Amino acid sequence: MSNLSKLEFVALDISGKNYLSWVLDAEIHLAAKALENTIIQRNEASGQNKAKAMIFLRHHLDVGLKTEYLTLKDPFELWSSLKERYDHLKATILQRARYEWISLTVTRF
Repeated sequence: MSNLSKLEFVALDISGKNYLSWVLDAEIHLAAKALENTIIQRNEASGQNKAKAMIFLRHHLDVGLKTEYLTLKDPFELWSSLKERYDHLKATILQRARYEWISLTVTRF
């Protein structure tokens, strides 16, 4: 039973603070499980593969997000909803990370 509760990577926080790393981890793990096509628009994945992808994605969500997206049954819909909700963070987080990196490299020398 303990194997069921183990996460392959950190669950997506409801604040979205780890969204960028979560997306990358989720895409890599879905590809490793041959389920990457389940999160693509107009995919023709089997019902079984969609169910596997949903189980995997929901397993890696914060409890609050699981509750909020409880009615979604298609992995593409869940993926799109999360992207719509958190994708704007890319601009702010990447910009800040670039600034911090430049600051580190300039002050280091």
